[in-house]
Parts: sequence; C-alpha cells; structure tokens
Amino acid sequence: MGGNARGPGRPAGNRPTGTGTGPTAARPAPLARKLGIRPDSRLRLVGAPPGFTVPDLPPGVDLRVDPGGAVGGAVGDPVDVVLYFVTAWAGLAGRFADLATDLAPAGGLWVCWPKRAAVRAGRAASDLDDTVVRTIGLAAGLVDNKVCAVDDVWSGLRFVRRTAERSR
Repeated sequence: MGGNARGPGRPAGNRPTGTGTGPTAARPAPLARKLGIRPDSRLRLVGAPPGFTVPDLPPGVDLRVDPGGAVGGAVGDPVDVVLYFVTAWAGLAGRFADLATDLAPAGGLWVCWPKRAAVRAGRAASDLDDTVVRTIGLAAGLVDNKVCAVDDVWSGLRFVRRTAERSR
C-alpha cells in the first residue's frame, strides 16, 4: 500500500513542496509583525541608521525616534517595543539597563547590531555578535526569546522580562 498517517504514497517526514513562485509561494512576514509591533503599540527607535523605517506599521502605532542613540532615563509612558541600533559593546553595556526600564511589563527590547557579512563587506563596523549581545542582556536580568533579520545589514535579538516578573 505504501501509505502512512500522512496519506497513501507519501513518505514520512516529507511535505509537499511548491515551486517557490506563484500564489502558493511563501511570502516573508512583514518586519512589523516579526518585531511584534501590533496596532496601537508604542514603538521607540533608538540610534536607527539614517533612512531606516519599519514599513507597513499597523494602525495607531505611536512612533518615537531618538536619533543618534540618545538615551537618558524614562521617556514617559512605557513602550511596547524598543529597537536599539548599536555597533559597539561599550554603547550597549552602558545603555541596556536604561532602555529596559522604559519597557511596558510585556514589552520587548530589540538590540540590533550589524551582521557579520555586512561588517566583512565593509558596510558597517562593529565589535558585537549574538553572544556578546545575549551576555549583556542576560546580565541585566532580561531573557532573549527571538532573533530576526531586521534588514540586509542589521540582525536583532529580542529581550523580554521573565513571565513571573511582568506584573511589576
């Protein structure tokens, strides 16, 4: 008979594949959805490169932009999503805790650093990688739970409060 629970003649572990084009092809998720930006979210961009935008933001998003990475304590209402663009260990280590205090209880702090390929190609300079970023975030008391390719130059790692600490 040649079948299994998945159906006759279909080998275990294999899924049907398409051609990669046309209406059934997988489409990449919009960046806003990958970053967890929902309608009516409060979004803060810190140190974003010139011209950076999050395309197709959901309706009602309150966008705050801090050019040049200027961070100085709380910015008012807690924010749901922070995108912090940084290229140096010293900058990240010195500002991570301040950015974390600006988060809403269930908010996410995305630390974005240049990808290795961008550094090798000379499109960015950085002494950061995912291990360094994760070490700084964990030492500050947050946990990482998602990684994302922000664009062709920037990688991102999201940090959140532990579930038990979110009611504070």
